[in-house]
Amino acid sequence: MNLNRAQIIGNLTRDPESRTTPNGQTVCSFSIATSYAYKDATGQKVEKPEYHNIVVWGKLGEICAQYLAKGRKAYVEGRLQTRDWTSQDGQKRSRTEIIAENVIILDRPGAGSSTGPRPAMNNGGAAEEPIAVPITNPDDEIKIEDIPF
Repeated sequence: MNLNRAQIIGNLTRDPESRTTPNGQTVCSFSIATSYAYKDATGQKVEKPEYHNIVVWGKLGEICAQYLAKGRKAYVEGRLQTRDWTSQDGQKRSRTEIIAENVIILDRPGAGSSTGPRPAMNNGGAAEEPIAVPITNPDDEIKIEDIPF
């Protein structure tokens, strides 16, 4: 049995970047900072930041591009994926990303950014109440009656 899950809560370090692939699929990327706090040998509190690359596909990516902004606090759940490529200067590069399946905006409207309401989102694209968000079929359509605003 295998398990590949990542769950993080943190603040966006940059505005989401959205683009469309040649076959018409939307992809949105952004990064989230989390921190780990501990006391060193002298008793001083030390905070160590970690930066996570997030990739969101489809309707959920469109929603993230619309509502998320730098500074907003968000919960992201998904799977880890590492990409390898060769750069233009011939160097081998790799990047580990979280491919998001669920995203919940955690701060209140106006906090961190003024980008609107606080929907919970999953890869089916439907907005929900910010509670436990089940993973849904990514082929589901957004229904007008499901949108809370």
